[in-house]
Amino acid sequence: MTQSDEKSILTPPVYPLPSWSLLMPRKSRNPKHPESRANPGSSHAGGGQLRIIAGEWRSRKLPVANVPGLRPTSDRVRETVFNWLAMITPGAKVLDVFSGTGALSMEALSRGASSAVLLEKSPIAARTLKSNLALLKTERAKVIETDSLSWLNQPAGTGFDLIFLDPPFRMNLLETACQLLESNGYLNENSRIYIEVEKELTPLPVPENWQLEKSKTAGQVSFSLWSRIKKQQ
Repeated sequence: MTQSDEKSILTPPVYPLPSWSLLMPRKSRNPKHPESRANPGSSHAGGGQLRIIAGEWRSRKLPVANVPGLRPTSDRVRETVFNWLAMITPGAKVLDVFSGTGALSMEALSRGASSAVLLEKSPIAARTLKSNLALLKTERAKVIETDSLSWLNQPAGTGFDLIFLDPPFRMNLLETACQLLESNGYLNENSRIYIEVEKELTPLPVPENWQLEKSKTAGQVSFSLWSRIKKQQ
């Protein structure tokens, strides 16, 4: 037996890996923290923080209630909206119909709105709204824990200058809310109505005497600003 023959016996053969093995996922380097990917189709589940962009409370960060589906209006959208409302917000009486995180009404208060009424059905979200207003040390706002449509389905004690309508997506609440605002005296002659809805909701079911002033889309969201045309007698 030659030296090369002896070496071939002692050395095990090396076989190439099958091609399918190259497709097997790698294990995480740290088994306690496996690699994961967030579901891109999952809805925002609440929690986290919102930031007030400008005004008296500029850059203040406030907690968001951990309520499934709760989604604050994004900083980018709010910045655009309040540029639209720059001449309207100071001194305005605000009604936030589906308050959620309160991002819109608190931004308005920070920018000089005289008062705000925040309607919110979720007890958890309503408690967080009250807590955040206490943190801001303001007495210009009132949180009402209620079903918004039930609250609107009664004559208004006063009219409002600026109304925020950001209902939960895909629950068909917008049309009824608009009708109740118009018919029960919640709007002043020069009121502005801000609407934020899912992009696929078109055309918007608003009263005939509402006139579109501005509109944009951002991702899956459509947002717009409306004014009222005085009804002819």
